[in-house]
Amino acid sequence: MLNDEQEVESGITEGGQSGPFRDILAKNHARRGKAPMHFVDLAQEQRIEVMRELGLPKFRASQCATHYFDHLNADVSTFSDLPAARRADIQEQLFPTLIEPLLEQRADEGTTVKTLWKLFDGSRIESVLMRYPTRTTLCISSQVGCGMGCPFCATGKLGLTRNMSTGEILEQVRVAALQMRNGDVAGGPGRLSNVVFMGMGEPMGNYKAVMHAIRQISALPQHGFGISARNITVSTVGVVPGIRKLAAEHIPVRLAVSLHAPNDALRDELVPMNKRFNTTAVLDAAHDYYLASKRRVSIEYALMRGINDQAEHARELARRLNHYGDDWVHVNPIPLNPIEGSRWTASKPEDEQQFLDILHRAGITATLRDTRGSDIDGACGQLAAKALETMHNKEQQ
Repeated sequence: MLNDEQEVESGITEGGQSGPFRDILAKNHARRGKAPMHFVDLAQEQRIEVMRELGLPKFRASQCATHYFDHLNADVSTFSDLPAARRADIQEQLFPTLIEPLLEQRADEGTTVKTLWKLFDGSRIESVLMRYPTRTTLCISSQVGCGMGCPFCATGKLGLTRNMSTGEILEQVRVAALQMRNGDVAGGPGRLSNVVFMGMGEPMGNYKAVMHAIRQISALPQHGFGISARNITVSTVGVVPGIRKLAAEHIPVRLAVSLHAPNDALRDELVPMNKRFNTTAVLDAAHDYYLASKRRVSIEYALMRGINDQAEHARELARRLNHYGDDWVHVNPIPLNPIEGSRWTASKPEDEQQFLDILHRAGITATLRDTRGSDIDGACGQLAAKALETMHNKEQQ
């Protein structure tokens, strides 16, 4: 029963195997596996059932939750309030090792930490921990690779291998929270305050696991990490059914939409998903999310030299956003962190400034994104994409 309950969805978006857009699958998608069951994959009743199968009373599940969420500890051998003779069984059944660090890069005087992780099946994903004066943000991955196929994105070049489990997602959060608590990031001990689903993958393509993770990130200890839902951001290229499902959850996370173009002709080229859900459908859904949540939507817009960064693009974007009324969005123009050998290059600084000025004059709040970690493959997906590409090349040899 437990294996059925924790079945991970395939990652194919609804209707994504037919019609004008199909998810781009990696060559090894057909060989994808399922992560071992982890404590956080299960509901409380299921955790109690596992304890019962191990011959333990149900309160042991709550003790494990305290260790994991409060103490940020997944090493059951150190859970001193559990019977010593049963700790190995609990470790095996509920706390398997899901992610292991392969490489860590630091930048910005040690306040940006990017980690390349190896998953149980050898897959690679990454997370980025960024410490600012007033907050610390973790950017996490939700899929191995990505099926959206955006040509300027490092992860998009790889296609989708598989969805990540809730456990794999939350382990990124637990480790980062522990790093902050222990003072392993420049600036001394602190607290992880923000989580953004902006790493590898399309969160709406792994909706069930992502939502299970969000509920546990935002729940108070001992049921979660106690990070406010208002400090969680879910980014999407514009999977409209996912946006509408998220609005119906009534969890006040911030929605970020990777728009990257002000019209369908250009966005069809930059974001293939636009062939299924065009700019009007995406913006309508995003505005409805704002009305439902009373939270401003972030519009992510990667600036690419001579492609989408000119004055006419800024003016058209302003018109499209102002059509819905004032102050419902915050635009984040993002200086592109180019992929090696790509024809997509960063905008000129003067064009970035002009783009911002036009939006500001139109009454739209806009802030140029801080490009953390640009000297360490800083764009989400670049480090893991290089590792995965190397693996795929070796497999083909």
